[in-house]
Amino acid sequence: MDKLAGALERINFAIGHVMCWAALGMLLLQFGIVLLRYVFGYSFIFLDEGVLYFHAAIFMLGAGYTFLVNAHVRVDIFYAKMTERRQAWIDLFGHLFLLAPALVVLLIYSWPTVTRSWAILEGPISVGGIPASFLLKSLIPAYCVLLLIQGLAALFRDILRLKVATK
Repeated sequence: MDKLAGALERINFAIGHVMCWAALGMLLLQFGIVLLRYVFGYSFIFLDEGVLYFHAAIFMLGAGYTFLVNAHVRVDIFYAKMTERRQAWIDLFGHLFLLAPALVVLLIYSWPTVTRSWAILEGPISVGGIPASFLLKSLIPAYCVLLLIQGLAALFRDILRLKVATK
């Protein structure tokens, strides 16, 4: 179970590192936009949308990595003071009954929109923008799948924590 969890975590680990480089790309693109607009007086909608695409990709594809490194927002007023066993039970419950169902519902309800967008190769958000809204919409199911993968790895880790805590 530990090896399987590790294999699942490597997926989000790799994507997380790519998203770190994407953040640098977004920064450089935004710098270029500011330079073009305020120094040279030029503005391009597709470049502005490029920042939006970068931001969406970083947020949506990086969520699994954020979960992996335990950097997500957590209000742990009581959780931090609990035993390892009780924390594992709470995490197990959260992954099975909160995280997974919410992501499955989002995946199911977003899928028709994404497939329709791909069927027509939906164009730009704005006139002169990036002609690939279908790629932007595809981030929603990718987000769900990556978080489900990380949730499954965390579930395996919770089960292992419970086994250790009972010994």
